[in-house]
Amino acid sequence: MRTIKLGPTPLEVPVVAVGCMRINSLDKAAAERFVKTSLEEGANFFDHADIYGGGNCEEIFADAVQMNATVREKLILQSKCGIRKGMFDFSKEHILASVDGILKRLRTDYLDILLLHRPDTLVEPEEVAEAFDALAASGKVRHFGVSNQNPMQIQLLKKHVKQPIVANQLQLSITNATMISSGFNVNMENEAAVNRDGYILDYCRLNDITIQPWSPFQYGFFQGVFLDNDKFPELNRKIDEIAAKYEVSNTTIAMAWLLRHPANMQPVTGTMNVERLKDCLKAGDIRLTREEWYEIFRAAGNVLP
Repeated sequence: MRTIKLGPTPLEVPVVAVGCMRINSLDKAAAERFVKTSLEEGANFFDHADIYGGGNCEEIFADAVQMNATVREKLILQSKCGIRKGMFDFSKEHILASVDGILKRLRTDYLDILLLHRPDTLVEPEEVAEAFDALAASGKVRHFGVSNQNPMQIQLLKKHVKQPIVANQLQLSITNATMISSGFNVNMENEAAVNRDGYILDYCRLNDITIQPWSPFQYGFFQGVFLDNDKFPELNRKIDEIAAKYEVSNTTIAMAWLLRHPANMQPVTGTMNVERLKDCLKAGDIRLTREEWYEIFRAAGNVLP
């Protein structure tokens, strides 16, 4: 599995992260097979969140991987906190309590990365800084990041937080690519020119923040996958054509499209299907040509100015 540096850290991470949001949909044997397959394929970066399955997903993962000190050193574990029922909460008290719960469920003494899960408009960055300092000093968290945050929200945190922000999880796929399309349409009077995220793509590249695309196969907000979907005939024809050339699946090509971007993104998978997971991971071995990348982009309905 090809690796990249995670932000400014010394961590070498697989180019594809294994998302565990749906691992609670598997029985014990299937969960063990899923985790074992991931590790056999060199995909040892696992993404969690305290709200996935109400915390149950982290417990299931720890059981499936048969967590112990020897196993732990072979894993890179990331989790997220900050979402509560009906609200977001980046208070010091909640962050610290959440991490303790995550560590207990994962049966580990530390997280490699903790992300703040979505922005909290009531955030007091001084409190976040205190929480991060305490977690870093205790060794409970080694690196920190965010999810779904724009440049100014990150800058607000960085005013007080001294640890580097190493990752930002953002929704991005071939059909949900406004952070890319707006960059093509600067100074244009059209819908694609609307800047919805403060040029977060460029900001992350300038500040060595690894973008972790979530829902890499979804269109809309969990409306479904675009692959093999009659709503996207031209896109699927083009992806299938390129997949045939490389002798891989359409899943592999759709993931390779994200990996082709020079921002060195680390997409997060969502599938619990072992064979589809393998197809996702194969994308790390494929580098689409510039022509192929743009052909796919246009086939999704994106118009170049």
